[in-house]
Amino acid sequence: MTQQINPNASAPAGAPVSKRKRALMILAAVVVLGGIAWALWYFLVARWHEDTDDAYVQGNVVTITPQSQGTVVSIAADDGMKVVAGQVLVQLDPNDAHVAYEQAEANLANAVRQARGLYSAVEANQADITARRVAVQKAREDVARRAGLVATGAVAAEELAHARDELAAAEAALAGANENLSRNRALVDATTVQTQPQVAAAAAQLRSAYLNLQRMAIVAPVTGYVAKRSTQLGQRVQPGTTLMTVVPLEQVWVEANFKETQLANMRIGQPVELHSDLYGDDVRFDGHLVSLGLGTGSAFALLPAQNASGNWIKIVQRVPVRISVDAAQLKDHPLRLGLSMHADVAIRDRGGALLADAPPAKPLLTTDAYAKQLADANARIAKIVQANLGRRG
Repeated sequence: MTQQINPNASAPAGAPVSKRKRALMILAAVVVLGGIAWALWYFLVARWHEDTDDAYVQGNVVTITPQSQGTVVSIAADDGMKVVAGQVLVQLDPNDAHVAYEQAEANLANAVRQARGLYSAVEANQADITARRVAVQKAREDVARRAGLVATGAVAAEELAHARDELAAAEAALAGANENLSRNRALVDATTVQTQPQVAAAAAQLRSAYLNLQRMAIVAPVTGYVAKRSTQLGQRVQPGTTLMTVVPLEQVWVEANFKETQLANMRIGQPVELHSDLYGDDVRFDGHLVSLGLGTGSAFALLPAQNASGNWIKIVQRVPVRISVDAAQLKDHPLRLGLSMHADVAIRDRGGALLADAPPAKPLLTTDAYAKQLADANARIAKIVQANLGRRG
């Protein structure tokens, strides 16, 4: 008996099951391999890094303010312009300051000449005392001589009385000369013309007037770029009025806000990889962790959060971390204040400190833009004093 195969019969169920099983096995293998790859990545790479996108560029914003009042007559820089330390940014009307300076110059010259008069008076008093002493000695000799002659009757007693009156007058004149010498000497003892109190006071007044005159030209204390110019020509400004700001872009840093749960293994000095949204991932900035914040942002807020309420909900806090940026890279790719950054801290090396362990050995920021002003004032004072010393100098 021959058995025929029906072509319309359904295929055996074993084939689809085997294909499904194979697909599931492949999927399981992919998941396992993915898990192994992720585990390897985590244990070899990820667990040694902490990163955040909550990071922004910060920097020093130097406010330009006048030290004296005046009227703006010239503006030498505008927003976006580069300025160098010592460059004049704003010029105030110098006329009033110049008049005050000339008056201080005349006052110093007069004080020097008066001091010379005091020294000359001391010398004249000394000469006068010498003459008075001679007169007293002569009067005493006249009294002694006449006293002997009165006993013999050669000289009348009245003449002896006149001689004694002359002696008393000479002694009184000598005492007055000594008083004048003491009074004048008290004004010049242990001094020179330059250090005599009246001259020193006049010199201090001239120094102040000179500095005030120089401050009519408001200079940049640092090299940087001008931002937020607000002053206008003709504006009457007072000390402390903000005229503009200067931002030294080569001194910027990054402030990254990490979650408190990310700080456990962070240490000062750890390397940081930075990327800016401005330049994208193609540009990498190298930095180092400089300091860990001493409090969360809410702790230093003007109105700190009050958590003593019944509906309190725990929120993971963020702590600002300061990161320095390589100056050479900033020169090639300058950053602006407030730009968003991505910070990735390598935490493998944990030998650094959590907090700074020593104070800075020198000032972090300095400027010598104003140092020359006082030196020029002292040079001008020395010149005026020398010019008025006469032959004594």
